[in-house]
Amino acid sequence: MSPDPLWLFGDQLGRHIHSAPQHADREVVLVESSAAIARRGGHRQKAHLVLSGIRHLAAELGDRAQFWQASGYRDALVELGRPVVVHEPTSHAAAAFVARLAADGLVSEILPNPSFALSRKEFGEWAGDGTKFRMENFYRDQRVRFDILMDGDKPAGGSWNYDHDNRDAPPKRDTLGVDPPWLPTEDQIDEEVRADLDAMVADGVAFTGVDGPRLFAVTSDEADEALRTFIDQRLATFGRWEDAMMDADWAMSHSLLSVPLNLSLLDPLDVVHAAEAAVRDGSVDISAGEGFIRQIIGWREFIWHLYWHYGPEYMENNSLDAHVPLPDWFRSLDADAVTARCLSEALRGVRDRGWVHHIPRLMLLGSHALQRGYDPAELSEWFRANFVDGFDWVMPVNVIGMSQHADGGLMATKPYTSGGAYIDKMSDHCKPCEFNPKKRVGDDACPFTAGYWAFTHRHEEMLRKNNRTARSVATMNRLKDLDELLEQESVREHF
Repeated sequence: MSPDPLWLFGDQLGRHIHSAPQHADREVVLVESSAAIARRGGHRQKAHLVLSGIRHLAAELGDRAQFWQASGYRDALVELGRPVVVHEPTSHAAAAFVARLAADGLVSEILPNPSFALSRKEFGEWAGDGTKFRMENFYRDQRVRFDILMDGDKPAGGSWNYDHDNRDAPPKRDTLGVDPPWLPTEDQIDEEVRADLDAMVADGVAFTGVDGPRLFAVTSDEADEALRTFIDQRLATFGRWEDAMMDADWAMSHSLLSVPLNLSLLDPLDVVHAAEAAVRDGSVDISAGEGFIRQIIGWREFIWHLYWHYGPEYMENNSLDAHVPLPDWFRSLDADAVTARCLSEALRGVRDRGWVHHIPRLMLLGSHALQRGYDPAELSEWFRANFVDGFDWVMPVNVIGMSQHADGGLMATKPYTSGGAYIDKMSDHCKPCEFNPKKRVGDDACPFTAGYWAFTHRHEEMLRKNNRTARSVATMNRLKDLDELLEQESVREHF
């Protein structure tokens, strides 16, 4: 008898999954669910990437693939008429769904998810019964476990972390002037996907954002090429300016690999080995290589494992009692309704590409939401829906924990927010802006500067008890215009 087919979700598309030795003799089942697409909605370009990835893999596998376009996944599996093998999916809801399919005999085996370096079992052994973890500790253990940038039992270069070398403000020019990122060439499959999405919109399916050319890899070959281009041409300048923001240079030196990584087109250990090799052969400084490696086997892995460790109840965390609904302009990505240049540019990036890098996410979009008290669960769903790399497991700990401090400090030791001075230092947004980052009161008062002090006042008791934020409370209480500022911010509608 032939082995049971392997059913792949749309974020499990890599060769290291479907062509691993244990699956070499299996047919591959790919299901495109119109009901799931309509239900999940989200950014138009994200839907394009997922559908394009599934269809490209079906074409690549040829006769080995069984490609189904059905209303729902169950419908396709029932019609298939054979039980399938499947890897653990990447969300709590999908895991519960697969368990029901297994109970009904439609799934014969559920295998560990192969898209991360560390297994969930191994993370459980590392975490024990703890609830508070620090990424730096996890990252160092990962380096040792996988022998990445290690010289014996010591970190290469003598330091675990080169963050101090990776915080430069943007240069005094419009762009970094580095080689451009790898970008795909669309093909007939992309044209068909776009036409099908147009038909869905005509039938009433609501997407956010705007359509645009495909910017990210959706096949293993494309992902390999994107990785090689980044390592060879862009990694050297990544670290120095990884926290900077520039109006006219949306990609800067960032890798644009989050989409192919989260579609599982790349094995994360292959990615970090490529970066390590560039450090070892002298192609890039260790500060650039280490900073990128930390994002992959440190941050990305940590977020994945905490999603499962904390469970679905994590979405209910709201320790700062934030309940303000997302405003319509924020929800609809209406960048033109926003005066603050930095916030408008971040929203425009989400609208036009479904992507901005980690600092606009944390220190513009997230910081604005934190200062204004937006509901953290609603915000987490907004990020999931509107970012092309924003799958279910990605956002809860990133947004509810790191960005909104809504988990009471399980994820981060302090809230991440700032006034306009930080944005002015780390971006070129402020000079042409109508608001003044140095002003906290008045018609031209920066909403981030004023918002920072209003947030500090609102959570004064909590911030005073934290040795990392106590100084901000003391400074706030010396502001002579604090009462005027608080009145101004209580009614502010203009951002």
